[in-house]
Formats: sequence, C-alpha cells, structure tokens
Amino acid sequence: MPASFDDIEMGQVVSLGVVAVDAGALDTFIAAFSPGWTADRGAPDAMVFAIWSKLDALAAADWPQTKRLGVDALRWMRNPPAGELLRCRMTVMAKDPVGDDKGIVIAQHDMLDEAGRLVFSCLTRSVFTRS
Repeated sequence: MPASFDDIEMGQVVSLGVVAVDAGALDTFIAAFSPGWTADRGAPDAMVFAIWSKLDALAAADWPQTKRLGVDALRWMRNPPAGELLRCRMTVMAKDPVGDDKGIVIAQHDMLDEAGRLVFSCLTRSVFTRS
C-alpha cells in the first residue's frame, strides 16, 4: 500500500493475505460462539467475518490508515470447510480528500476460496493520512 492517501490510485488492488480455515479454530469458534452449528457445514458467517477482520487488521498495520469509519454491504456467499485456503483482496473504489491532512478511501473487500469463488465481501470507508 502506498505511503499516503495521495499515492493511492483508483482501481488499485491490494492483497490482504491468505489463510486456511483451521479445523481446531473452527471447532473452538463453534463451541464458543455458534451453538447448534456443526463443523461439517463449514465456517459459520461470524467466523468468516473474523477471518477477514484479522487479515484486514494485519495488512493495514503498516498503512497510513488512521480510522475505519464503516463496514457496509456485507455479503456471505459460502461457508468454507476446514482446510480451505482463503485469500483476501481490497480494491480501491473511490477516494476523497478531506482537508490538508487526511482523506477518505472507499474500498471493496473480497474473500475468495481456492477455486476463486466469492466467500465474503464488504465495502469499507477509512481515513488515511495525506503527505
């Protein structure tokens, strides 16, 4: 990701990382947060969101992003099974400078399975610092 808001380009695609659905984590998550769900149904929606949140937070740790304003238009398409490799990407859809020191970036986030099928998607609005 570029060093500041002004270097971000419309249409820019950024990898947020790759992770496999861990069978042990799936069992633990179901026991703690999804009563009645069974592991043979794959990762529950809340776990899919948690996986995306983790990858997004790790990727954004080195970005000039200072605040997440919103996560909207959440869509769950499938529940990936244990062992499924998931990859996440972010596509910059819009950006708007707000004063001399910051700007808003609107981005589409997609989580895809090994076959390239959509698992989860959402839109985000975030504040980035300007140089």
